[in-house]
Amino acid sequence: MAEELQPAPVQIMQLDLSDLRYALRAGWLDFRQAPLYGLFFSAVYVLGGWLILWAATTKGQIWWTLPASAGFPILGPFIACGFYEISRRRERQVALDWRGILGVIFRQKDRQLPSIAAFVVIYFLFWNFLAHMLFALFLGRTTMTNVSSSLAVFLTPEGLAMLALGTLVGGLFAALLYALMVVSIPMLLDREIDYVTAMLTSFALVRENPLPMLGWGALIAVFLFLGMLPWFLGLFVVLPVFGHASWHLYRRAIA
Repeated sequence: MAEELQPAPVQIMQLDLSDLRYALRAGWLDFRQAPLYGLFFSAVYVLGGWLILWAATTKGQIWWTLPASAGFPILGPFIACGFYEISRRRERQVALDWRGILGVIFRQKDRQLPSIAAFVVIYFLFWNFLAHMLFALFLGRTTMTNVSSSLAVFLTPEGLAMLALGTLVGGLFAALLYALMVVSIPMLLDREIDYVTAMLTSFALVRENPLPMLGWGALIAVFLFLGMLPWFLGLFVVLPVFGHASWHLYRRAIA
């Protein structure tokens, strides 16, 4: 289905808060009309969260969290395409079936999605490397304790300075990644364009609609946090609703 798409000129639209409300309503409706699909794709994230939590707490193997977390940027775009394809089919009044939806996701391996997944992985690893550099810069000369069991080191002047700068740098990294990715993945599913153009278009959308897109990012962050309480179970609802809603916001944002 995706191979039949023809290139089309990209035109960025002006958004306001009514577009966010529309996207959320449409996302909720898609989830209500096709709940099993949404629950299936959300289960990947929930099971991954349980695995990381189990490794970090029950087994005390903190080192598991890095490779497990790095795996999410690889799988994430493909799982997101599941939500987008469901919404796209409903929008076009095409029947939903597992073989067709999974087939579309599988065919993305031959398009631009692996490239954007690789970009996110490299971005994540650089972010992690920078965090370790900040840790070493501020606390490298400090007598170290096990930071997973003792938080006292973070209450020192050096620890507080590291937390302040780390939070600022991390926020900037998160904001840039959000701007590059917010509509780039649904655009890659919907159009025959390269991943660099998709990310630059996504960035331009955020630049031209700063307040609505800042509000959208804040909504995602708040509901994802709430969805992880308790035991990541809320993600069974939050992820499908926002996954479908992201498709509808993309359709409003890119003519």
